[in-house]
Amino acid sequence: METEEKSLNFIEQIVEKDLQEGKNDGRIQTRFPPEPNGYLHIGHVKAICMDFGIAEKYNGVCNLRFDDTNPVKEDTEYVDSIEHDIRWLGFHWGNIYYASDYFEQLYNLAIRFIKEGKAYVDEQTAEQIAEQKGTPTEPGTASPYRDRPIEENLRLFQAMQNGEIEDGRMVLRAKIDMANPNMHFRDPIMYRIITTHPHHRTGRRWNVYPMYDFAHGQSDYFEGVTHSICTLEFVVHRPLYDYFIDQFAGENFAGLSPYGPEYRPHQYEFNRLNITYTVMSKRKMLQLVKEGLVAGWDDPRMPTVCGLRRRGYTAQAIRDFISKIGYTKVEGMIDLGLLEHTVRENLKETAPRVCAIFDPVKLVITNHTGESETIVAENIDGHPELGTRQMTFSRELYIERGDFLEQADKNFYRLSPNGREVRLKSAYIIQATGCEKDADGRITTVYATYDPESKSGTEGGNRKTKATINWVDCSTAIDVEARLYDRLFKVENPSAEEGDFRELLNPDSLKVVTCKAESSLREVMHKPQVIDGIAQCKHFQLLKQGYFVVDPDTTDEHLVLNRTASLKDNWQK
Repeated sequence: METEEKSLNFIEQIVEKDLQEGKNDGRIQTRFPPEPNGYLHIGHVKAICMDFGIAEKYNGVCNLRFDDTNPVKEDTEYVDSIEHDIRWLGFHWGNIYYASDYFEQLYNLAIRFIKEGKAYVDEQTAEQIAEQKGTPTEPGTASPYRDRPIEENLRLFQAMQNGEIEDGRMVLRAKIDMANPNMHFRDPIMYRIITTHPHHRTGRRWNVYPMYDFAHGQSDYFEGVTHSICTLEFVVHRPLYDYFIDQFAGENFAGLSPYGPEYRPHQYEFNRLNITYTVMSKRKMLQLVKEGLVAGWDDPRMPTVCGLRRRGYTAQAIRDFISKIGYTKVEGMIDLGLLEHTVRENLKETAPRVCAIFDPVKLVITNHTGESETIVAENIDGHPELGTRQMTFSRELYIERGDFLEQADKNFYRLSPNGREVRLKSAYIIQATGCEKDADGRITTVYATYDPESKSGTEGGNRKTKATINWVDCSTAIDVEARLYDRLFKVENPSAEEGDFRELLNPDSLKVVTCKAESSLREVMHKPQVIDGIAQCKHFQLLKQGYFVVDPDTTDEHLVLNRTASLKDNWQK
């Protein structure tokens, strides 16, 4: 049966229309332009899937361009992490560019602006500039420096670049229209002074740095971008994007682009990704990290790509999630449950099953000889082609404390000394005969007998029971640290709440328990396999507990597992 082809999103419809009309000579070029001032989060992944996805689908190219115009916040650490995350997601860029590649060209264009009377040096404070810009319904007032002579503007701008003017004393503004209804046209700032921090690539070469609105569109133009795709908050920036490009495009400046005088990049916008029970603000994430409220950018409770990866989310699950939510022009909030549902769907057919006992109590099989034997269990029930594992079975086992009740009613089908049979998963049928308690009345040992002819997979193993319980062998079990993660915040939309967002953190977002796990997990207590520079995560489903992944804190002596998602799925399709 043929599956229905997924409908095109509105950006894909625009691209297909442009191709049909022969725009840009049939060329498709996009870019992903992160600022290297933090780690990528899942909101960025939505943009990555769009930018790289469009290029892949229409045989185009997507370049990676770092918007490194603010040395105060940027670092090569973030550059490296961004490249790593994009590769891990399975995408490949055509070229790597930096906005700093164009600093010389942008500076020269700013000089041209000044010479043409389209820019001036302003000495007002940031507060004064903001105040004299007016309101959306009232025009702004002109800066007292707006009509400064061209030669004086050139001299001051050169002094700014020479490091002769201290930070914050002057800015270069475009002279456009202080009465324009679009506030971004009211003489926007083109350059500011930054002398306190060297640039991660250019060092102390520059003391003035271009603003985003001036650098971004020109960078697109220099590189030949055809479809500049961004999020909805940049809708109001688009007219300014077009304005700056139009000042330099065309016959007079054809040398700035190899694609001819008719070429123009065009900006298109889609809705951002907002997910319940977390924050998407880099500033707030940085605050959480710096104040030690999380264990770092890769804390598995964080919505960062490295945090999701450490939590055990696969690249495919994240991409499938982005595909499910789609792209529109309407902002909204996505239920975290859909992301959790998607990773469960991704792991349920691939994650090997393993027994681990989280609240262990000893089970002694009184009629067992004490000689251990090997139980062969399928990695995933019903899928022998996915392999098997070996479990040791002997006289003393661990079971979950909740799987035994000394006094149970007829609706309790697990172990109880009432004559009812229970199967040990992949092993034998047993009957409880009693228990032993400590001085506080807490059960320390459960006693049972087993039927040696009831082994799973044998002729006698076909006998049915109403319950099957998990177990591990006491003599070979290993201690495992299991980190159980929950939602980072206790409210759906912490960003919308008044007050300090840190007070909304979920105090139960992490619980750490030590469990007893079957010995087959010993094989993962070493460094993960690395392919093309990407560490390969090892996932498991701990039976009745959820999906887990091996954490980098694991050593040869100590296994640490992070719970990716519980087994319970409340997502309503």
